[in-house]
Order: sequence, then C-alpha cells, then structure tokens
Amino acid sequence: MDIPVLVVIVILLLVVVLTIAIYNGLVQRRLRVDEAFAQIEVQLKRRHDLIPNLVNAVRGYMGFEQDVLTQVTEARAAAVAAGARGPAEQAQAENALTGALRSLFAVVENYPELRANQNVLELQEQLTTTENQISFSRQHYNASVLDYNTAIATFPSMLIAGPFAFTRREFFDAEPEAANVPRVDLSVG
Repeated sequence: MDIPVLVVIVILLLVVVLTIAIYNGLVQRRLRVDEAFAQIEVQLKRRHDLIPNLVNAVRGYMGFEQDVLTQVTEARAAAVAAGARGPAEQAQAENALTGALRSLFAVVENYPELRANQNVLELQEQLTTTENQISFSRQHYNASVLDYNTAIATFPSMLIAGPFAFTRREFFDAEPEAANVPRVDLSVG
C-alpha cells in the first residue's frame, strides 16, 4: 500500500474518531442539563405541593388578610402553569411566587397564635428546606448549562454542534431579591 494513501486513511480515521468523541461529549453535556433541570422541577413540585397546606394552615387565623392568601394561591397557579414554557418564564413565575410567600410570612409575623402553631412551624421549615434545595438545584443546572453552552460555542466542537442541532440552553435566573430564601422566625417569644 502506498504511504500517502495510508496517511490519508489514518487522517480520515482520526477525524471520524474525533467527530464521534466530540458528538458523544456534547450529548453527555446536553443530558446533564436535562437531568439538572429535572431536579429543579422535582423541588419546585415539592414547593408547589407545600403551599396549599401552608395556606390552609393559616387561613383560619388570617380571615381578613384574604388578599395575601389569594396572591399566594394565584402566584402558585402561575408558577405551575409556567413550567411548560421553559426556564426563563418558569424562573420569572417562581420569583413572583417567592415574593408572594415573603408577603405571607411578613403578615404571619403579626399573629402570635400562628407563630406558636406547630403545623405552621413544620410547614415553614419544610418550605425553607425546599427553597434551599431549589437554590442548589438551580446552581447545578446553571453550571451544567454554562458547560454545555461553552462546549457548543467553542472550537472544534462548534463544528459538530451546528450540523447536529445542538442549540443553546437558557439559564434559570433568579431575580436578586428572590435569591434570599423566604425566612421568618415563627418561634414563640
């Protein structure tokens, strides 16, 4: 076999192997982004499931504060509905829900009997834990998106990403004021 032909075959084989390796790396990164987003969705579902229990627990004590409870309920419904519209809209709806929860917790502080209610205390603790888990999941997702977006935008993987339809992913952004976990001290005293 002629040496130049052998060199061409070796080069072609290297290009094929490199293309396969880059493609598989991009697929792995895309799957990590999908898995990280699924973790956010799990935590958001837990949050959405806790909120009706919290609203029901405080409703009897806060009869004349119905507008706050209505805001929380409507923000929860909007957040649930936004889940199908992508990370950007979902993040915006979740930020609105966080604001509504802050309003609720601020009003709860005005009711000593609520601060002493064990059910409300437990729900508040579960919600705080869930908020922390959402924050960690969001950080993991955004780190995965950064890694993936960087991979599809840099050479040589950008040569593979375009033809194989690897598209940029959106970050799950929190508004600066939403970065603080809604926290209220419901202890008696």
